[in-house]
Amino acid sequence: MNLLVVGMSHRTAAVPVLERLAMNGGEAQAALAELVGLPYVDEAVVLSTCNRVEVYAAVTAFHGGLADIGGVLARRAGLPVGDLASQMYVHYEVDAVRHAFRVAAGLDSMVVGEAQILGQLRDAYGVAGEQAAAGRMLHELMQQALRVGKRVHAETEIDRAGQSVVSAALAYGQGATGPVEQRPALVVGAGAMGALSLATLKRVGAGPLFVTNRSLARAERLAELHGATAVPFAELPSLLERVDVVVSATASAEPVLDAPLVAGAGRPLLVIDLALPRDVAPGVGELPGVTLVDIELLSESLSTTADAEERAAEDIVATEVEAFLTWLRGADVAPTVAALRARADEVVEAELRRLAQRCPEMGDEVRSEVAHSIHRIVQRLLHQPTVRVRQLASAPGGEAYAQALRELFDLQIPSEINPAAAGEVHP
Repeated sequence: MNLLVVGMSHRTAAVPVLERLAMNGGEAQAALAELVGLPYVDEAVVLSTCNRVEVYAAVTAFHGGLADIGGVLARRAGLPVGDLASQMYVHYEVDAVRHAFRVAAGLDSMVVGEAQILGQLRDAYGVAGEQAAAGRMLHELMQQALRVGKRVHAETEIDRAGQSVVSAALAYGQGATGPVEQRPALVVGAGAMGALSLATLKRVGAGPLFVTNRSLARAERLAELHGATAVPFAELPSLLERVDVVVSATASAEPVLDAPLVAGAGRPLLVIDLALPRDVAPGVGELPGVTLVDIELLSESLSTTADAEERAAEDIVATEVEAFLTWLRGADVAPTVAALRARADEVVEAELRRLAQRCPEMGDEVRSEVAHSIHRIVQRLLHQPTVRVRQLASAPGGEAYAQALRELFDLQIPSEINPAAAGEVHP
């Protein structure tokens, strides 16, 4: 089984392409069903955020898996695979593990160290689990990635300023419009990014705060948590006449703020668009008095210069990658150990049957003692080789030892392994 990551992010792809690839929950479920139904993809997790869309997969072959995943992404974008190839990144095996851990740690984010990626990764993993698209390999990868992300945030100060895409967008916008403290603000959307936006606006002192969403009940729940006022979505035009700052972060497939609507507010506005696809239609940023900050602008302006905290985080990731690879090598040898034990049991049982046929006068007590002795001899003979092959398999290049065992004993590895059968043999 091989790990493969194929995707695009703000670092590699233009925002219009990312918009075409972006998936809401239902679309991600459909993509997962398509992926695991393809010849070379056994497991899959789809991560879609405001600045990345990527597929984590367990595949049976690199080139076949790459073609399968690339085809799904191309169909999703409505573009030929060749047009996407130059904007895609591909990570395989150890690089796939490293990428997953760096993403979880916030090291690959638009704003380095932002913490909301952990929640987004957890949600993506949850959807894959509900769809039965994540198996043993991706369960382990995702669980370890989430743990690594938590460890990085706990042991470093990479997010010491509470920096996020929202705070970065506010900081950028305030350069043109002035501080948002004590200025009325509206959040459009009550999802994870909407919640983060409302929390950030409250933290920097903006207010009064309003939130609107197509589902008023969700807006009300979010408003209650942050001391804001929930307003029906139909009242969006009148809301725009009462605020100075608008942060839009919905999962809408179409823009929710267009030029006529924003112009109708008749007042200067700082408009922050954190949605993918974009919530704000082209032309809004050209309106008099309107300052527009969106993902495309942020990706061009934010610096990703490494500092001491980033280096500390990278060190943690490197350590955790090696630990995961050690587990992976051990997991790869387990089926071989199980098959070797099964082969030994077959030989013993065959010899015991032959002995029973040739010596029918042997009593049950003697037969039981002979069987016990033979099994114990086999266990003692297998103990050291199986322990040693596990130790050797944990080192780089260790997979060769499991392969040697399979060749020497002509072992056939079953597709399903009983975990207990792969345990150590004790003398």
